[in-house]
Amino acid sequence: MDHIKAIIIKLVMITVVLGIILTGIFDGEFSDSLWISVVLTVLAYVLGDLFIFRKAGDDSDLTKRNIIATLADAVLTFAVVYLMGKDIFVGDNDIFNAALLSAIVVGIGEWFFHRYLNNNVFDEKLDHHRSIS
Repeated sequence: MDHIKAIIIKLVMITVVLGIILTGIFDGEFSDSLWISVVLTVLAYVLGDLFIFRKAGDDSDLTKRNIIATLADAVLTFAVVYLMGKDIFVGDNDIFNAALLSAIVVGIGEWFFHRYLNNNVFDEKLDHHRSIS
């Protein structure tokens, strides 16, 4: 249940960011922004959160894991927004700027989202260490 809640939080965060940037600033259709948000949420949760954030570095070094995962999420955001946006709604002149701005803002949000994951979703390792002590 914690993972479902986390995915919903992530989807809302990404949808708001992309809705403001892609629809509000760059005049894309909201339905296209929503489609990109869904694809990005699934990819970023699986790759950025479950594999990279959860597995990168020592469990005690939250800052290192967070930096690595946040950078990976920002790069993934840029790639997804650029590739999908180029095909579905943003003019070629604006797609680079739209993808870059989206990557920066989503990356900032991901920094805080990873802290939420660490404290509320990925606590099984902490529980395991407590039971051994």
